[in-house]
Amino acid sequence: MSEAVQTSDIIVVGAGAAGLAAAMGLAQAGWQVTLIGKPDLAATARTVALLDGSLRLFENLGVLERLRPDFAALETMRIVDDTGSLFRSPPVDFRAGEIGLDVFGENIENRLLVTHLADAARATPGLTFIEGKVVHATPGEALACVTLEDGARYGARLLVAADGRKSLLRKAAGIATRDWSYPQVALTVLLAHDRPHRDVSTEFHTRQGPFTLVPLPGKDGAPHRSSLVWMMDPLEASRRQRLDDVTLAQEIERQSHHLHGRVRLEGPRGAFPMSGLGAMRLAAHRIALVGDAAHGFPPIGAQGLNLGLRDVAHLVDCLTPGQDPGQDESLARYEAARQGDIRLRIFGVDLLNRSLLSGLMPVDALRGFGLMALAAIRPLRKLVMRAGVMPRGSVPSLMRAQGANRL
Repeated sequence: MSEAVQTSDIIVVGAGAAGLAAAMGLAQAGWQVTLIGKPDLAATARTVALLDGSLRLFENLGVLERLRPDFAALETMRIVDDTGSLFRSPPVDFRAGEIGLDVFGENIENRLLVTHLADAARATPGLTFIEGKVVHATPGEALACVTLEDGARYGARLLVAADGRKSLLRKAAGIATRDWSYPQVALTVLLAHDRPHRDVSTEFHTRQGPFTLVPLPGKDGAPHRSSLVWMMDPLEASRRQRLDDVTLAQEIERQSHHLHGRVRLEGPRGAFPMSGLGAMRLAAHRIALVGDAAHGFPPIGAQGLNLGLRDVAHLVDCLTPGQDPGQDESLARYEAARQGDIRLRIFGVDLLNRSLLSGLMPVDALRGFGLMALAAIRPLRKLVMRAGVMPRGSVPSLMRAQGANRL
């Protein structure tokens, strides 16, 4: 290798929430880490619901208190069948107290989460943060290298790909993906409204996909606020994107059955075509995938980022201090620890989303009876809630309560 290559134990590529968490977690575990990426701090209409395990991770990383002022609690998750099906079930409420939690998690604007994590990463010992763009990656037998736009080269024994669905590192590792799309676009917007949300996230299931209102914290002049993710037919999304704020707000009020009273739009709107992705492998040639580089699916049930943060927590546990972090044995442990959880989440979200779009009577019946069972059978409801918050099996160290024994 050329002497111009600057080396560290691990390079993390991607400065979104998953990449920032990975870099901090690995540095705090004793590795010399280089994080390369440009945090996206632009104002958007995207928020993330951090479930209990993710909150524990941020607590263990020492950043939870930074996030608290921007949190809104998720005490209840409500599903409302608004499909018009003959087998429509009554609303189903999932309450955190039923499984011994005060809240399922906390909702936060994505840009605020990334801002706080980036600030914390810059102050983390053992972590070098380079705000650049990787344009080339080269796996190697003993060292993997990346090249930045300015020509600078960096090498490490392990590259962590946190560089999103179009991951350059995943391609460099030769890891194939299974990709698919849905006839849907997700319209996102932040809302101020007249009535309080009471810490309830409400997901209306419609024939075009979920319409989900998630609590946000109030602010001066807007004491009651929520984020909206509205999945719909692409033609409808195009039409609604062209509406003025007042007219779109009226359509939102109607679709929500005036749940929060009068609503007002805040800031920019977003529109995202819905698709899915699953990497056939999670690691190869000294490159490990986390977050959207490894998996992607529609924003249903607050599973996306939380799944990626579980990738991060398990990867930290699978690497043994003092040993080669990119060795095949460590990466095989990581692969084995994550594949089951990832496959289950992809399957579950895909099945639910397609069941809403189907309109076939047998599918409607199965979905309706399933929701009725969840409403009526408390042990089943508790089982589903626990699985949604944290899968059964070994809980990674970063997602354990402080003071609990580590692996």
